[in-house]
Amino acid sequence: MVPMRGLTPWFPYRSLTGGLKMNMTFSYLVSTFFTSHLAAERGLSPNTIASYSDCMRLLVIYTCERFAIEVEAIDMRMLDPDLILEFLDHLEKTRNNGPVTRNQRLAAIKAFFHFLARYVPELMLQNERIQTIKPKQTDHRPPPSLTLEEVAALIATPDPKTLCGARDKALLQIMYNTGARVQELANLTADDLRFENPPAVTLTGKGRKTRVIPLWQETISVLAHYLQVRKEAEIDSPHVFLNINDEPLTRFGIGRRLDKYVKIAAARCPSLQGRRVTPHVFRHTTALHLIESGNDITIVKDWLGHADIKTTSQYVEVSVERKRKALEKMPPPDGGRPPEMPQWKQPDLMKFLTKCSDKARYVAQIPAALTDFTHFANKTGTFM
Repeated sequence: MVPMRGLTPWFPYRSLTGGLKMNMTFSYLVSTFFTSHLAAERGLSPNTIASYSDCMRLLVIYTCERFAIEVEAIDMRMLDPDLILEFLDHLEKTRNNGPVTRNQRLAAIKAFFHFLARYVPELMLQNERIQTIKPKQTDHRPPPSLTLEEVAALIATPDPKTLCGARDKALLQIMYNTGARVQELANLTADDLRFENPPAVTLTGKGRKTRVIPLWQETISVLAHYLQVRKEAEIDSPHVFLNINDEPLTRFGIGRRLDKYVKIAAARCPSLQGRRVTPHVFRHTTALHLIESGNDITIVKDWLGHADIKTTSQYVEVSVERKRKALEKMPPPDGGRPPEMPQWKQPDLMKFLTKCSDKARYVAQIPAALTDFTHFANKTGTFM
């Protein structure tokens, strides 16, 4: 490709306070976006910043290949909406990214240009044009989850007599109990655990927001056993879950441990065969089981640390138990007649009225037995 002509790798910028002009290169803007805006101003988590960094790195590589230039020669005016759309298509066609990943990359690019528009007025129009790029429609698929039998089979797989087994059993147990994000478990420290009544754990989630989750007594027992085994092995660390090098388990390490036990547990639980179970599937499972247990959706929202209740509402949609109960409340049409309330749901009064009539579906038709009873009541003054 032939590079664009007439463009310099910088553009002038005069501060709003009337200060001196300065040459702001693409590299300077990118580094300021990550260090001053994402980290300092917005306080995003390291994982979110890493995701934004991956997107920017891919965009830089694509731009350099597109215009046959070095990184230092990139000019902001090259990054117009047409190039961004080409880049997004490149992600799907060349890198085989799905619509969800494509939309995540687009969100990172929009955040970058939104930042630029705040501090570089010359880029406001370019930002407006890029903000109009629409995300792609994605398939609405229910989040994958596990049954109670599958969860029990997984938790029962690790051998608590060994140090690694005790750690992994405690890991799986608290993963299901709390529905925590995998990074929240990786960051968990001993100070976050409360063993006294009422037992609980403090989780630090996205945006460094903390929430307190109650723990079952079974969870406390396996955690206490693991910490005791670790103490006997003379392992001292503030982090709860450690690898064989006595370093904190990473989220990738937790995923590999879970994958190992899925393959082992599949021998006693055939439904796990061929399943791809990630820590996030455990999180979906906890949420779905909380909903099916009759908990209010706002409680589940706080339990999972969701910022928006719309995210939590997806579990209501996939709850088979909830759908079954809703179906019981709405029987199928019966020849155009008003639906009959299921007998096992009727209050005592409706049971009495049903016994008095062979045609309980019709409210307006009063059976003879009930007419005789009403006549008798009026004659004897029973209702007076």
